[in-house]
Amino acid sequence: MEDVDRRKRVKIEDSKVKGSLVLINSHSFSAIADKVYLQFISADRCESTVRGLSGKVGKERNLKNLVGTLIPSTNSDSTFELEFNWEDEIGVPGAFLIINRHNKEFYLKTLTLTQIPDVGRVHFVCNSWVYPEEHYTNRYRVFFSNQTYLPGETPEGLRHYRDEELVELRGTGSGKREEWDRVYDYDVYNDLSEPDKGSELVRPIFGGSIDRPYPRRCRTGRPSSNSDPSMESRIGILQSLKIYVPRDERFSELKMEDVYAYGIKLVSQGLLPGFKSVMDKISDEIVGTLEHILHHKFESISSNKFNEFSSFKEVLNLYEGGLAIPKLSFLESVREKIPSEFIRELLRSDGEHLSKFPVPQVIKEDNDAWRTDEEFGRELLAGICPVVIQRLQAMKNNRLFILDHHDPLMPYLRGINETPTKTYATRTILFLQNNGTLKPIAIELSLPHPAGDAAGAISTVHTPASNGAKGTIWLLAKAYANVNDSGYHQLVCHWLHTHATIEPFIIATNRQLSVLHPIHKLLHPHFRDTMNINALSRQTLISAGGLLEKTVFPDKYSLAMSCNMYKKWDFTKQALPADLIDRTPTAPHGVRLLLEDYPFAVDGLEIWSAIRSWVKDYVFVYYKNDEEVQNDNELINWWEEVRTKGHGDLKNEPWWPKMHTRDELIQSCTIIIWVASALHAAVNFGQYPYGGLQSILGISLIEVLSRHSADEVYLGERDTPEWTADKQALEAFDKFGANLRDIEKNIEAMNLDEKLINRTGPAQMPYTLLYPSSGMVLRVVV
Repeated sequence: MEDVDRRKRVKIEDSKVKGSLVLINSHSFSAIADKVYLQFISADRCESTVRGLSGKVGKERNLKNLVGTLIPSTNSDSTFELEFNWEDEIGVPGAFLIINRHNKEFYLKTLTLTQIPDVGRVHFVCNSWVYPEEHYTNRYRVFFSNQTYLPGETPEGLRHYRDEELVELRGTGSGKREEWDRVYDYDVYNDLSEPDKGSELVRPIFGGSIDRPYPRRCRTGRPSSNSDPSMESRIGILQSLKIYVPRDERFSELKMEDVYAYGIKLVSQGLLPGFKSVMDKISDEIVGTLEHILHHKFESISSNKFNEFSSFKEVLNLYEGGLAIPKLSFLESVREKIPSEFIRELLRSDGEHLSKFPVPQVIKEDNDAWRTDEEFGRELLAGICPVVIQRLQAMKNNRLFILDHHDPLMPYLRGINETPTKTYATRTILFLQNNGTLKPIAIELSLPHPAGDAAGAISTVHTPASNGAKGTIWLLAKAYANVNDSGYHQLVCHWLHTHATIEPFIIATNRQLSVLHPIHKLLHPHFRDTMNINALSRQTLISAGGLLEKTVFPDKYSLAMSCNMYKKWDFTKQALPADLIDRTPTAPHGVRLLLEDYPFAVDGLEIWSAIRSWVKDYVFVYYKNDEEVQNDNELINWWEEVRTKGHGDLKNEPWWPKMHTRDELIQSCTIIIWVASALHAAVNFGQYPYGGLQSILGISLIEVLSRHSADEVYLGERDTPEWTADKQALEAFDKFGANLRDIEKNIEAMNLDEKLINRTGPAQMPYTLLYPSSGMVLRVVV
């Protein structure tokens, strides 16, 4: 019997395990592999340690002895074959430790093992940077297999490592965060000002007070400014792209190339001093050349001739003809030194791509359609901000609707009009016609009363006219209404509702939900790039003197207006059905749309329903009853932290779900996914196609904001097909994908239905912002 056991043991020990190791842009990895080590951790076989029971840890293996041939690839992945003898005593590998004793970091994407005795195939999804060991408390990184466990179901061998990883991600709440850190923590918006440079660049602190409540942002730990200890110091313009976010939240290299490329185009329109902030990785020779080019262009766009248009044709020339800049023959040799194909194309020797903008889709078919009352009304239902229009409650016939920007704006209007910006607060009344379209019938323009706010406002009402002076005044009234709508859209509907309010959920998810947790796996894909975008926004967009203050009418009052609207934010009202009921009594999915030809609402309700069905199917895989929700300590801690820390200024609001039932969990996760994906797509990716018809700085800014990155992952997709090992979850996800494909077909059919006038409108611009699949800028949910 002993001989049989010995022969079995020898056979297993001699078993060759094969597999693959996938890294990104690491063709030279074999050169450092002798300084990288792996240790596998058993999920089912434990040993006693000073920390109690823990999974048995295998011997330290030098990766150079495991890595074989580099498999050729057409993308940025570097895939290495693995082959080595398996350790019988490990049993089922549930995790592995990796130790980097080299001085260079690398990006580990996946590790796959095959032919493990009595186990078969095990896949590890890593998607993380691994830095030298001295940057980690325990000197190693731990990665888990793609199994999914509620906390109480975690195999004994993995429990210690599950808890230890969360402790690492929470950090200590002190110290300055460095590039390699993975710490998620909270802070208030006290990093928007530069008090050391004077009072003009000082803004209030947002968050942490009753007067100025705001969602929390990611803590960076930078020191205080010299002149005001309550303000966090800001980093220089050259370091803008290196602002701290947890390392794995940073843009991919492919995404960063896009940021560089569009950043060049943005600064070429008037922000020349900030040029190096998007070019600090490019050689001095190239930077010098580009500055020379941009200097010529900057002179052109800063001239009086450019800033004053003698005809609308000159405006159209921005898109069709571009701006004349000198032809630089030597640029062709310089551009070849730049690795990014996009940047190389952008810097053509004739300067065309720097000096020319794509034609916004709103004027592609008809240069004048945007002027019409019909297109004005349609874009409130199928434009870049289709989430504000509401029924006029005082009228019982359900035929009058209002676009009301008066109340949000009036508290700041007096101050705004003391800046170079001048505007009105607007209310627009629209009539629902028999063909389902909205026609503006009156626009009220209001100014603060000279006698003070207590005296009310000075208001004038304008009605439609098509000819003469009255026609011009009516066009201007619509323009002011659009200006209000555009500013509210950018600061509230876009920034506040789909960026700022989502960041606390991202931070709490990473601090409190293990990567092994099903809800972490459910939500994580929808958070991609958001923290990095938000950090860059604090640095360049919403900061004092930032791009939004330069391009959006509230000027230095921009964030204050956003803060005031956050006071009215209600998480439960972010659910699309609840939002529609709140704005217009709405029937599919529990609501009946008063506006039947309301493209955003019709498409959105279909997407919402598909997301909720997917979330329900997924949650039911792991939680068999409400009691299991209540017993999930990670879930309890997650929701408590979202409410009391991430949105701490609103923690006592009665609308917060208790998170005691499966239905509360399903609804909450559906809201988070809806806001971060579909709603964001609806209010972001149409900005240039709908709003690009303007001049100077604003064109480049909204072109940049409207862009998709080359490595985008879309709703119903994952960056790896083996994101989980659970068959039921994968089947539910496939069902979700099939539902989305059916929805897209329905959207395409509706866009071809001539009876649904609001689908295309006078501009002949089909509403495709909620197409679930990949595609052009105007058609994608991310």
